[in-house]
Amino acid sequence: MGDPEHGWPDAPAELAELQAELGARSPVPWRPPTDRPARIGGCFCCFPRGVEGFGERGDPLWVAAVTYEERRRLASVVRTDRARAPYVAGLLAMREGPALAAAVAELTVAPEVLLVNATGRDHPRAAGLAYHLGAALDLPTVGVTHRPLLATGDWPADAPGAAATLTLSGTPVGAWVRTRAGRRPLVAHAGWRTDPGTAVEVVRLATGTARTPVPLREARRLARRARALR
Repeated sequence: MGDPEHGWPDAPAELAELQAELGARSPVPWRPPTDRPARIGGCFCCFPRGVEGFGERGDPLWVAAVTYEERRRLASVVRTDRARAPYVAGLLAMREGPALAAAVAELTVAPEVLLVNATGRDHPRAAGLAYHLGAALDLPTVGVTHRPLLATGDWPADAPGAAATLTLSGTPVGAWVRTRAGRRPLVAHAGWRTDPGTAVEVVRLATGTARTPVPLREARRLARRARALR
């Protein structure tokens, strides 16, 4: 796994330049193993309740990362940290990236692919936080969000596992995925070393009985529990 402290510029212009450089890359594609279950990770961070506006540099945050194999948790990490910047659209990596990277790097069992609550190729410079985090850690990633950032596409059929491609300027960058019938679909974002098809496959593999994939749901639960116990 890469260096969690490397590759996180503090200046917006420097980050935008790095994103453009990362987005222009074509890393070797990753595919889930076919002869055994994949080790799928998830990471999530949350901030104090009641934070208004875009937040500030130094805001406390709680971050969790987990590794799962099918429905069995193999490792987990919960940390407290500080935001490196306020929220700026398109530059979420400045605020959350270093904390997420540090948590994932501490996992005693490394995932083979990581689910991130952020966009990937669906980004003005094709390098949202999910993509950037994977590049920093040298780890395949898939973004999972409730809606696309810039990409467009119709919803899929109302059946579990149904998917429909999302495109940005004519390029497929992710897909709507219906994880539960009768519920709003999620977006599976192509991230570092994953394409839209692989992103959909990983989300399907990681989804249990709830709408949100298990590793991401558990990381969210652990981070929010840590916040509640502060």
